[in-house]
Amino acid sequence: MASAEFHELVKKLRSRPREENPTIEQLRAGFAALSRQFPPSASATFEPVDASGVPAEWVSVAAGKPLPVILYFHGGGYCIGSAQTHRDLVSRICIAAGARALSVDYRLAPEHPFPAAVHDGVAAYRWLRSQGVPAASIVIAGDSAGGGLALATLLSLKQAGDELPAGGICMSPVTDLAKEGESMRTKVDVDPMVQPKRSTAYAQKYIAGGDTKTPLASPLYADLKGLPPLHILVGTWEVLLDDSTRFARKAQAAGVAVDLEVWEEMIHIWPFFAAVLPEGRQAIDRMASFIKKHAAPANLSIAR
Repeated sequence: MASAEFHELVKKLRSRPREENPTIEQLRAGFAALSRQFPPSASATFEPVDASGVPAEWVSVAAGKPLPVILYFHGGGYCIGSAQTHRDLVSRICIAAGARALSVDYRLAPEHPFPAAVHDGVAAYRWLRSQGVPAASIVIAGDSAGGGLALATLLSLKQAGDELPAGGICMSPVTDLAKEGESMRTKVDVDPMVQPKRSTAYAQKYIAGGDTKTPLASPLYADLKGLPPLHILVGTWEVLLDDSTRFARKAQAAGVAVDLEVWEEMIHIWPFFAAVLPEGRQAIDRMASFIKKHAAPANLSIAR
């Protein structure tokens, strides 16, 4: 049974005023305002860095010792959000996992449609590798569209023959821009976060007239053989539930080691609300366990 804090959060989310036809600027400002309600821990530091032309920031919670590295991609439908909006979530994962993160400000649509974000994801990973961080020390992670981008980055690296990271973590990932999952219809009444109409609009801005089933835009339609171990979390109250369950089944059939966790009653990217949700903190602990299991510590004094 979900916590009292969860039901209070859902009540607040459902009572939010929603613009009928908001501009992209209004949507970005609204997401930024929401994120400011959850400031990061004072123990975390954030250092801007140019990762081969891709703006990013190091998220650090410990110094002076080898740590695994999380390459993190924020959510927001490929159109909104930033490394700054996700500072609390990313720093919490770092604290729980004993890790450091490179949180990426990849280019957003509609100004920069597909495949700009994928190019930025690949560039950021290769920058980490060029700094001497071993592939075995890196976990690629993301939430929502950032989860889809994490998978697309893994697929692009695989196609190019790069040494792949130790694993991938996806929270409520977007894997199907065609929006063909049954949950897009059956979960509308319980999902307080994602509206199918707006989710489809984001997808159209990102794909910009292209094929919504292009594999690097919609990883559900890719050849998934050879991907590293994956940890996928999704809630039963999500319209995007089937993006996770269908992808996990296909990946498992392709021989990929997939830990799929379907959390009862949880909403889209509930770990984002870990400051107020015990379930969010529990999910972060699960992700931290995956990182500790799969990623080796790296000497981060060389990765500046």
